[in-house]
Amino acid sequence: MAASVLQLKCECKNDPWGKKGSESLAGRLWSQIPGAGPLDDSKSYSEMWMGTYPSVPSRLLSNDELLSDHLKRNPDLLGKESIQRYSTNLPFLPKVLSFAKALPLQMHPDKKLAEQLHAKDPIKFGDANHKPEIAVALTRFELFVGFKPTSDLTEIFKLKPLQSILPKSDKIDASFLRQACRTLLTLSPEEVADTISQIMKLPQSDFGKHAYMPALLDRLSKQYSQTDNGCLVAVLCMNFMTLEPGEAVCVPADSIHAWLSGDILECMARSDNVLNTGFCPRAERDSIDLFTQALTFQPQSSEAAILPAHPSLLGLNKKTVKYAPPFSEFNVLGVSLSGSEKETHAELQSPSILVVTQGSGKMKVFGENNSYDLKEGSVFFVGQKAKLQFSTEQELSFYRAYATS
Repeated sequence: MAASVLQLKCECKNDPWGKKGSESLAGRLWSQIPGAGPLDDSKSYSEMWMGTYPSVPSRLLSNDELLSDHLKRNPDLLGKESIQRYSTNLPFLPKVLSFAKALPLQMHPDKKLAEQLHAKDPIKFGDANHKPEIAVALTRFELFVGFKPTSDLTEIFKLKPLQSILPKSDKIDASFLRQACRTLLTLSPEEVADTISQIMKLPQSDFGKHAYMPALLDRLSKQYSQTDNGCLVAVLCMNFMTLEPGEAVCVPADSIHAWLSGDILECMARSDNVLNTGFCPRAERDSIDLFTQALTFQPQSSEAAILPAHPSLLGLNKKTVKYAPPFSEFNVLGVSLSGSEKETHAELQSPSILVVTQGSGKMKVFGENNSYDLKEGSVFFVGQKAKLQFSTEQELSFYRAYATS
């Protein structure tokens, strides 16, 4: 029988919005994987991927075999239910992301649209799955997610520079918001720059509780130019949030979002489909018509995006929290130990992936003679029915994504 725990070798991407060199947590964690090589402080390190997705797949550290190939040969590691639902693919894709400036303003197609886009253009849309996701802050995390509440939008849309460009309406609802966003996204570069300039010249008193907006517009304009339509959509229409380590948000497949700064653990359904419409070169933006048709335009408070962490019964020593999003592919466990604390995880009837984000310790597999060193950047695949014990002499923090039934 194959070993139930396998240490993995993962890859880190180098997108231009990533943090540079050792400033990037994703880069630092990746660099600790044996054979990864030293960090280059002139390069950006944006995303360390973990799992079986084919574009950036993980391999076994012991022999460089693709994890996906190993699971095909050893399906007992996955369990009957997981195989029935997902074949030998892991249904989730965990990543560590580090970003120094805003990621593209984006949304992910739902399953129906993903199937259509994949059939039409399988190169650009490499799978037919949806991509709901969660993001857990590992450091201070700034982000845009979802649309502001109706009361906030009503006040913001009264700003004088917007009166001449937005459609007229006595009611701010999903239909009007769709029209407003489409208008902002289709403004010419000159119109975008002029609108931003006019807004930034307004007296502070005009912004009420949204006094942060001029500074944020200035910040984004310097990152992506004063002609990027995404600056207007994000700052005017979207909820701006700041999360502290351990706090998390949930983003459904058809919801607008853009990460702004920080380091996070991100986990999503097994997909890499995305539609971008801002904070990227115009040539790389997707169809505005497609974007605004696919997007859900539902005003809501920023609190609606929060995904709370609750104590998990899987942690037998009560040192484990669970992030459980309202979709069926995965949950994520978070563990933080200090001093000589220990934690034991009961058996899971499904596969999981574990990544150490801070500190060091030991992992023991009950019923086996194996124990494993846990260090920052260590990534492990854990097969079904493995009961695990974790310990540290100083501190240890890790996250464990697992398939749900």
